[in-house]
Amino acid sequence: MNKKAFYNLSYGVYLCTSWDEGRPVGCVANSAMQITSSPATIAVSLNHDNYTNKCVSDTGYFAVCVLAEDCDPQLIGKFGFYTSKEMDKFADLPWKVRGKLPVPDGAMCWFSCKVTDKMETSTHTVFLGEVMDADVIKDGAPMTYAYYHKVLKGKTAPKAPTYQAEEKSEGKYVCKICGYVYSGDVPFEELPDSWVCPVCGAPKSQFEKK
Repeated sequence: MNKKAFYNLSYGVYLCTSWDEGRPVGCVANSAMQITSSPATIAVSLNHDNYTNKCVSDTGYFAVCVLAEDCDPQLIGKFGFYTSKEMDKFADLPWKVRGKLPVPDGAMCWFSCKVTDKMETSTHTVFLGEVMDADVIKDGAPMTYAYYHKVLKGKTAPKAPTYQAEEKSEGKYVCKICGYVYSGDVPFEELPDSWVCPVCGAPKSQFEKK
């Protein structure tokens, strides 16, 4: 099977958020779509290993936050390559309660949803949520999965439903957190110690040569 065919399916890049006993949690989701218009229903797919999956199941509510092409890439890195169980992803991040759910100010629009049904697969839960409220925070071009990979050179989190193992990058420096491969003009060794991964914000010390 040619797995490259999957790259031609169209996806967005979203944040799915919820609550954990009053604490905001969330993760990156690239499989979200509107299912019906009346009542407005959105489906989102979350990996069983994502802590946000448990929180959505426990509370029965989630928000889908749409990211713009010009959003801070480290927003994707923080929500996509770390777990809410061990890290407060909303710390030092501007956010508000919108539609009774936590929404980062960096999102361009959001949908707050009440879970009405769910389907289990071998690795993911597909949640169906009736939209309770929605709003636009700012105008912009919604980020697509293709834009994230081709323009921002971002990597797919291993827990994402669209994850495909990538070829090894021999002789290059790779981020141990998110898999970003450094390809800048300045030799990696000459980068300042204050330099961080442009995708997940990991320090230079978290890179290893393959």
